[in-house]
Amino acid sequence: MEEYIVSARKYRPMTFDSVVGQSALTTTLKNAVKSGKLAHAYLFCGPRGVGKTTCARIFAKAINCEHPREDGEACNTCESCQAFNEQRSYNIFELDAASNNGVDQIKTLMEQTRIPPQVGKYKVFIIDEVHMLSAAAFNAFLKTLEEPPSHVIFILATTEKHKILPTILSRCQIYDFERMTVPNTIAHLKMVAEKEGIQYEEQALAVIAEKADGGMRDALSIFDQAASFCQGDITYQKVIEDLNVLDSDNYFKLVDLALENKVSQMMLLLDNILGKGFDGGNMIQGLAQHVRNVMMAKDTQTLPLLETSEEQKAKYVEQAKKAPTPFLYKALQLMNSCDVQYRQSSNKRLLVELTLIQIGQITQPEDQDVPSAGRTPHRLKSLFQKIVAQLKPASQGAGAGQESGSKAPVREAQPVAAATAAPISTVRKGSQVKLKGIGMSFANLEKTEQNSQRIYNPIDQLKEETPASTGAAANHDQPFTQEQVEGQWISMCLRMQGIKDFIGLANRMKPIVPTITDFPHIEVVIDNKLLLDDVVKIKGRILQTFRIGLNNSQVTLDYRLAESDEVTRILSKREILENMIKENPAIGKLTQDLRLVMA
Repeated sequence: MEEYIVSARKYRPMTFDSVVGQSALTTTLKNAVKSGKLAHAYLFCGPRGVGKTTCARIFAKAINCEHPREDGEACNTCESCQAFNEQRSYNIFELDAASNNGVDQIKTLMEQTRIPPQVGKYKVFIIDEVHMLSAAAFNAFLKTLEEPPSHVIFILATTEKHKILPTILSRCQIYDFERMTVPNTIAHLKMVAEKEGIQYEEQALAVIAEKADGGMRDALSIFDQAASFCQGDITYQKVIEDLNVLDSDNYFKLVDLALENKVSQMMLLLDNILGKGFDGGNMIQGLAQHVRNVMMAKDTQTLPLLETSEEQKAKYVEQAKKAPTPFLYKALQLMNSCDVQYRQSSNKRLLVELTLIQIGQITQPEDQDVPSAGRTPHRLKSLFQKIVAQLKPASQGAGAGQESGSKAPVREAQPVAAATAAPISTVRKGSQVKLKGIGMSFANLEKTEQNSQRIYNPIDQLKEETPASTGAAANHDQPFTQEQVEGQWISMCLRMQGIKDFIGLANRMKPIVPTITDFPHIEVVIDNKLLLDDVVKIKGRILQTFRIGLNNSQVTLDYRLAESDEVTRILSKREILENMIKENPAIGKLTQDLRLVMA
């Protein structure tokens, strides 16, 4: 039986032209061989399985070739090339720094540099995984690397360039190897499959290339595994079964269901995926990669960024036509958040389900309830309208039962303005509650403050309006003073601070001092345009609060932006102290006696 050799070794490149995916780098090395301009040290960097050690061997053979070809390739016929091919060359030394990282091994290597080559021009030392050398070994290697003998060339290879000392880097010519692209990997796998007489599907080779993650050696190893499992006929279904890869059709289905707001079917599909043994975190990562590919497929300029087969690209383009861009952005954001939280989550499945539910609701219209999307009802706005409609007759009945017996005008129940309303407490049945600052009363109101705040949204209900005064207040207008006006303003701001949505506005309104200009006219001067706009939005509620709080239905409010000379400058701590000393010199003497210093 013929000895079996794995594809990664059997199809290892032997010439520069056979190296896959590194054309710019191999061209540079061939030109160096042709011109004879060789450096004394090279550093090959890049991820695993991209050809660093392979290129180092090809380069070492080429520079020692006795009859190199015009294109810079080795002749493969001279004694030096024959010795290298038969692995008996004494001019090329390979050292694995991972297992020979001590000072003694490096010193032994340095002693060998003193002996000139017996055959060929150079002694080439290939040190693989050079970043594994210890600090002492690096120091022992440094001097020889800086000024090696003329017949010595060092070729260093590493996957982690950042771990190498800067003094080593500065003495080497650095070559950065690229990751293998999916198209290059697929093309190479096709060549291997044809030489081995193996049938294949291009989509199956694409899965292998994606699984290899940019490494050709990994791709060939996975190819051998798949070929053994498929018995010479590599198909897509067999490959994903052998590699335990989630079928990409599941991702296409999830996105289609999310666009249709079918959350329940998304949950069933997720259960099916998890039932096959796939991890929820890996599923979210795969779905995020899928959505990213769909987003790239929306624009022809970004289409080349898709590292997949042409058949798969067509499917991405088709789905990209149905998926709006905002949906893709939001879905990526949600999945990225889920991926970050996945490790810390105590209920990982629930986290994944919640993420899919949110994705399934992205395209749902705000004013539409879709039962399958899990939003029933969408919001509670209709519930508030029903309660107000029920309270109208009760309010009118309370107004008819006044002591005077006259038909005083009764105000209809309106949405309560939370900006000026006092907290509503629980009351007994049949009692009458008056909302201070609003001038509104409800009969038979049995709602706690918590329930009323759930029903009412102050931002939605605030409107610019000036409600009518009550009949009782219209006939008994009371005079008021400047102190009462200022007190009413502060009282209103304090009530607003008790409501979450108006805390910020109340804090900004507090420093304002309304003044009586022409009784009962009140002027409010505001030194901030943004604050003026926010206050004007609720001026109707403020006016109603002042009329009721001051017991005067003739009160009017005027708002204007302060002139430049009216704006009060905010004093620093030192300026405040200086003003205090001017008013009371004893404070200055006290600070001097106690040697007080401004912090």
